[in-house]
Amino acid sequence: MMTEISLNILDVAENSTRANASLVQITVEADTGSDRLTVAIADNGCGMSQEQVERVTDPFYTSRTTRKVGLGVPFFKYAAEATGGSFTIQSEQNVGTVVTAIFVLSHIDRMPLGDITSTIHTLVVYHPETDFIYRYCYNGRSFTLDTREFRQILDGVPFDTPEISSYIKEYLTENKQETDGGALY
Repeated sequence: MMTEISLNILDVAENSTRANASLVQITVEADTGSDRLTVAIADNGCGMSQEQVERVTDPFYTSRTTRKVGLGVPFFKYAAEATGGSFTIQSEQNVGTVVTAIFVLSHIDRMPLGDITSTIHTLVVYHPETDFIYRYCYNGRSFTLDTREFRQILDGVPFDTPEISSYIKEYLTENKQETDGGALY
């Protein structure tokens, strides 16, 4: 099992890029008042058939030909449900997929969110062909990173240019700190 929720997010978002998504939207919303952590990853990739949706949480099913098992989605589902939360996948072929995991924040078995800043930074920098909208919310406060806006400003300068990569990392770090005050959960 993965040790932090951000690694599950990375795994599902990587699936989105393999599904040829041009846009991946990632929302992380923590609400201590309702004792919930909600993670949603939506993409406009190739989507899945109803049969694939029904089988994707089976660890012995994978659409990849390089291995015979796919543990990422089943572990993510188990992690959410083990806290008393829920897990859903909605998908339509040629439209896209939405994965939603809801965790009970205070549950003793809830793994930590982990280094979400590095996860989002990695996705943005190493998938230059994909746009990402990342929305981070904590108790009603939020910020959004939209790579489409960055592309307009940068006018063709790639995200993996060292100065741009550093700026993106700082942007994520500073805005997360401003949004949640350094909360660890």
